[in-house]
Amino acid sequence: MVTSKDSAALPWLSRLEDVGMDSPLRILTLVIDYVRPRKIDDASMAAVATRITDLRVALESRPELYSALSQTLRHWLTSANYFIAFASLGILPRQGFRRELTRRLYEQINPAPKDPDDVADMLALVFHHRKDPQWVNLLPGDVWRELFSTLWQADAEDLRSLMVRAIDELLYAMEMLSIWVAAEELEPDLVRLEPRLMDRDSAFVGLQRELASYVHDYGEWLQGNPEAWHDDAHARVMLDQCASEISFFRRRAVNSGTSIHLAYLLERLEQTLQRIEDILDIVDLSHIERSRDTALSLFQELVLARSRKDSLRALWSQNIRLLSRTVTENASDHGEHYVTRDRADYFRMLRSAAGAGLIIPLMALLKIQVHEAGLSEGLETLLHCLNYGLGFVLIHLCGFTIATKQPAMTAARFANAVEKEGRSGANARKLAEFLVQVSRSQFIAIVGNVALALSIAFLISQVYLYQVGTPLLSLEQQQYQQYSLTPFSSLALLHAGIAGVWLFLSGLIAGYFDNRTAYLSLEERFKRHPLLRRLLPLTLRSRMASYLAQHYGAIVGNFSFGVLLGATGYIGMLLGLPLDIRHVAFSSANLGYAGVSNGLIFLQLFSFVLMIGIINLVVSFALALLVALRARGVTIFSYRKLLRALGQEARQQPLALFWPPKTETDSSDQTPPSDGGKG
Repeated sequence: MVTSKDSAALPWLSRLEDVGMDSPLRILTLVIDYVRPRKIDDASMAAVATRITDLRVALESRPELYSALSQTLRHWLTSANYFIAFASLGILPRQGFRRELTRRLYEQINPAPKDPDDVADMLALVFHHRKDPQWVNLLPGDVWRELFSTLWQADAEDLRSLMVRAIDELLYAMEMLSIWVAAEELEPDLVRLEPRLMDRDSAFVGLQRELASYVHDYGEWLQGNPEAWHDDAHARVMLDQCASEISFFRRRAVNSGTSIHLAYLLERLEQTLQRIEDILDIVDLSHIERSRDTALSLFQELVLARSRKDSLRALWSQNIRLLSRTVTENASDHGEHYVTRDRADYFRMLRSAAGAGLIIPLMALLKIQVHEAGLSEGLETLLHCLNYGLGFVLIHLCGFTIATKQPAMTAARFANAVEKEGRSGANARKLAEFLVQVSRSQFIAIVGNVALALSIAFLISQVYLYQVGTPLLSLEQQQYQQYSLTPFSSLALLHAGIAGVWLFLSGLIAGYFDNRTAYLSLEERFKRHPLLRRLLPLTLRSRMASYLAQHYGAIVGNFSFGVLLGATGYIGMLLGLPLDIRHVAFSSANLGYAGVSNGLIFLQLFSFVLMIGIINLVVSFALALLVALRARGVTIFSYRKLLRALGQEARQQPLALFWPPKTETDSSDQTPPSDGGKG
């Protein structure tokens, strides 16, 4: 048992006496400075509990000092302003990104003085170290409760007055939050998604009315009128209905288009509803344990939120996540086209990829010829960009598939599957099954691209040799093509990684323009365009508008991908860096043109082509998955568990990684509808 003589906190008492008992800020700062762990690890967290015990023992050894400290803190609690902390910290600001960015920039240059009588400012003043939010959220709840009970010593009457004050502030904040929620009902973006909001009250308005009644009756009950008691059951029903409406808006936005403002609005609504639910939990005194746990959780959330309130980095990260979500919503929808679930899908993917393999060798040959034409760097780069960009667009218009375009779409679809499993953790078995389907579709798409591109390129070179009598490429060109595929002599794998980054970016571009197509109702705009109405009949306009609405994002994304590939070398030249790209389909075509006659060397170079393909896929999939997961605010809690489930799937059905199992659809010979040529 620790005695007052043994307490390590005794020297701390002298510092407490020096600052005096008239400043709650100095008292709380001294307390937190004393208990703050030196490191963020288990041993340091355990040491905090020991320090708090020492603190209690030391204070109990000085009853007069202890009483004065508790009285000062109680007086501060009964007079402090709680509203900003409860109603705004941890909730996206209502003024939007630009005004919030301006405010935070000004705060960095000329920060406003902190008010110790404001709970929000007091949190910033007391928890002033950069890593404070980390240990505050890692420290167990029972340790925090021990600290609070140590500092706030009071008799029953004082505790009741403190509780009533805190509940009054919580109820007021909750009522104001409900008014803000109701005011969002007629936001133009929400009305666009659900026009019936103009004709009826939404769940948001119903929630505000119920909470206004609840707050009024709760106040009457606190004043001693037991008949005024009003339980929160109906308010929680309305909260569930509001959450359902937000889910409806998110689903509708996938097809009708979203925007940064809409994503921002829905995120703010979710945060506000969560805060209202937290306050309901805290003021519900019929569940004391839940009330205490939620109050502690809210305290930890407020400390973290206050540390980020003026942070430019936090604002930027938050808005990048919202932007990513607006882009990846459509990508996850289109990702369905890149997953083969049965043999009909599998062979359709093979045919589509093989079609792209017919065009890619011609694009690769054109690039070689342009490079050898001796043009200026700028003109050569322009022709490379047009060759790649228009070639990829042609592949898409023909309904063909480029294998490496799949990861950016399937990664968003994978993240969507994680989100649907809930934030408590994704179902590893289901995710493993999805990865098997993805790996199968990637495999057959690469087979289609590589086999046809390699074969067609080799056939073209042999026909040229037979007809003209000289090789299509000079010896120097052949040697360069072989060198460019060799990762241990050239920077082929680095260049493959660069191509993977461009694949990822082109997927984001495609998702962005798909979203804009829906958001701007591009199909209806084309149908009703004044000039087109004068030039084309309605039937033709409708077909054109429908096609553009479905393929606009993919066309822009494919062309952008081509421009990125074509401009990489020129950018490298301007920067003085060895930048270039290696793409598996084009590398296989270049291998076909390289004139390799030695079988062993051919197999070696072919293995290098496959390595380039793996780098293309891994880089683009990893980046797209990272963005899609962060955009949804979800995580895969155990990659080890996922890999174990994937290993079990592979052991049970090893061929399923490359060949689809037979299904009822295959047995009935039903061919699924075409995917419209998503490339």
